[in-house]
Amino acid sequence: MQESRLFKIVYHLLDKGQATAPELAEKFEVSVRTIYRDIDALSGAGIPVYAEAGRNGGIHLMSDFVLDKAVLSEEEKQEILTALQSINLTNNIGINQTLQKLSAIFCISSENWLEVDFSRWGNKGTDNEKFELLKSAIIYQKCVKITYANSYGTISERVVKPLKISYKSMSWYLKAFCTEKQDYRIFKLTRIIDFEVLTEIFCKSPFPELDDTLEQCYNTIVLRFPKNMSYRVYDEFDKTMVSKKENGDLIVSAQMPEDEWLIGYLLSFGTQVDIIEPAYLKDIVAEQAQKIYEKYKT
Repeated sequence: MQESRLFKIVYHLLDKGQATAPELAEKFEVSVRTIYRDIDALSGAGIPVYAEAGRNGGIHLMSDFVLDKAVLSEEEKQEILTALQSINLTNNIGINQTLQKLSAIFCISSENWLEVDFSRWGNKGTDNEKFELLKSAIIYQKCVKITYANSYGTISERVVKPLKISYKSMSWYLKAFCTEKQDYRIFKLTRIIDFEVLTEIFCKSPFPELDDTLEQCYNTIVLRFPKNMSYRVYDEFDKTMVSKKENGDLIVSAQMPEDEWLIGYLLSFGTQVDIIEPAYLKDIVAEQAQKIYEKYKT
């Protein structure tokens, strides 16, 4: 809390030029004595702030002081503004105000070159609201009750302790501790059908990154695509996973989970994919394709 107030005092002095201790005390809802302690702390940290007695006195910053004198380089300041831009996508008013203030303090224009939208097409409000509320639950360490559809088609309710939001392979995931399983789990954000941020507070613990369950069951899958599928191949696979044959065919070698999702994913290419490895996947996909045919042939 003190660090936030110190920054706000510096910003206020940069913006207004000067202020009296009673004015600052009233603005930040602390005592005059606390303001003087803050001024001492700022001075000790190398910020050229000083108090001047007399009728026209008050608390000032050196006239030539700007935040450029701090340890941040021009590149670092631009990185800060870019990072704020990248998260200023859920219509978060607080972030927007912070972005404007820092742009003024750094004396540089924040070019609005980056736009990120967490939502699926046609669902802007709900998905962005979900991301914003989960972010808040993580920051303030509040439990969340979710209704979740897993990869086996089961829909269940559970209470989780949200720890981190992770982006991987074109999807967003919530890393959390599941109170039902008493273990760490990863939930795909688009499969969280409903959720409620609870009032219950939890003690945060680090997610065991080395045991990332996203990769526990990954195997090497080798696929062949005709050249007319290059638009989708490069949409979904990094170029380092793709090699090109003389006839234009594309060979993809990627680490992927062998589960029901993979079968559905391969079926989504229809006849435009050949499974090279592992060979047994061909029979599984063919069996599923036969079931689809039998269902719709009439």
